Parts: sequence; C-alpha cells; structure tokens
Amino acid sequence: MFLDAPGNPTKLKKIVYLIAATILGLLLSFIVHTIVEMVYLSLMIEQGRRVVFYHGCALLPVISYAIWALGALGGFLLGRFWWRLVYIDRVWAKRIKKA
Repeated sequence: MFLDAPGNPTKLKKIVYLIAATILGLLLSFIVHTIVEMVYLSLMIEQGRRVVFYHGCALLPVISYAIWALGALGGFLLGRFWWRLVYIDRVWAKRIKKA
C-alpha cells in the first residue's frame, strides 16, 4: 500500500500538494514564532526591562509578519522540491529497484 506508485501527476494533485506544503510551512513558522517570542520574553525578564505588547504579541509586527511569510514561502518551495522528487523524478522508485 505505501510502496504503490502515487499515480500520474495531475494539475489538481499538484495544487493540493503545494497547498498542503504551504500550510505545513505556516504551522512550522507558528512554532518558530512561539520559540522566538519565549526567548525574547525570558531575556527581557532577566534584564528587568518592560515589554510592549502589540495585539497580544511581544515581538514587533514586522518580525511576526516576516516569520509567517518565510514559513509560507519555505513551505511552498519545499512543496515544489518534493513534488519534483516524488512525482517527476520518482526517486523513491529508483531506490526500491536497487534494493
């Protein structure tokens, strides 16, 4: 079941694949944003500084938007890369034949 061929690459399949990869990038950027904000807040507590919150977020809005944009862009580019490996080059099939 898992080693079956993924089928012919279609336009709809590619769109769904890229959307799923972009969502994965956004979810990972959410985790990165949380870690960066936690580190920032702990540094501000250690230094005894006051923190200004912007709509519930301690980071500057530019930094927050940049993390989200990089996550979406990274997910999209990763999706294009893996699409080529899985559906166009079929690297997985070549590795199975060698074994």
